[in-house]
Amino acid sequence: MKKHEKLMLIAAQSNIPILLQGESGVGKEIAAKFIHNNSPRSEGPFIALNCGAIVKTLAESLLEGAKKGSYTGASFDHQGIVQAANGGTLFLDEIGELPFDMQSKLLRILQERSVLPLGATQCEPVDFRLVCATNRDLQIEINNGNFRKDLYFRLNAFPIVIPPLRDRDDFDDIVKTVWSDIASRMFAEQFPLRDKQIDMLSKFKWPGNIRQLKNVLQRYALLKQHDITLSEVLAEEFSKTSLNDREFINDNPAQRASAPSWSFIQKALFENRGNKSKTAKSLNISRGCLCYQIKKHEFQNHWNPCEKLAECSLA
Repeated sequence: MKKHEKLMLIAAQSNIPILLQGESGVGKEIAAKFIHNNSPRSEGPFIALNCGAIVKTLAESLLEGAKKGSYTGASFDHQGIVQAANGGTLFLDEIGELPFDMQSKLLRILQERSVLPLGATQCEPVDFRLVCATNRDLQIEINNGNFRKDLYFRLNAFPIVIPPLRDRDDFDDIVKTVWSDIASRMFAEQFPLRDKQIDMLSKFKWPGNIRQLKNVLQRYALLKQHDITLSEVLAEEFSKTSLNDREFINDNPAQRASAPSWSFIQKALFENRGNKSKTAKSLNISRGCLCYQIKKHEFQNHWNPCEKLAECSLA
């Protein structure tokens, strides 16, 4: 069992707050659900909130709820997310983006184990387990004055770092699990990935982690029935990677190059008399990326390179 999974199982049996740390896309919400499902609170609700999506004007009522008549339009009692998680788990994703004025309210809720709905005169007790997640360095956020130090120490009772996909020893198992889920929803029968394809996937470092891997495999599942290979999908995916992410890609410069416009590709094909290897080299892209572009435009526009070569001379 991997170290971080063992830590999650240990923490799940307690009521201690857990802080999940890791890059975007590593599966922090999946980890939070894993903790909930393996805890004594598994029969209770699992309530998730993305702190980066909170509207400041509604923040207070969203967190603690509101009583009827407490503000214009409040025609009935509104239950906040903390009360909704009563008896279960409250998962606060991107906790580093929680508005500063709300951080003090969350700190009070954790200290008193109660909420004070907007318009109420008495606190109402709540019983929930808190799991938070962030891809930010909260120590830096504290130094920059964006995060409360006292709240950080409340949340950081049991920190767990979720490693990025490129550092996972179980990469093959993750790929098989993701593909099995995709294939079961998209195909009448299972089409397992070959070892060669999994090895091909492992050569990339996946800056978008599991989220990016899932997107690529979903795209491949849709395009494979149109005779587009996984290598072509990968070439296209990583040819468009931004400059900031290039450190995560292998050292093949052809896979780092941005794919040129379709008109340039058509012209280069004409100039190289349809030779894909020479065309890819002249465009400074991989042959797989070129093949992907050709097949994509054949599928979208019924483009036939043999028929269109003459037209390219006019471009």
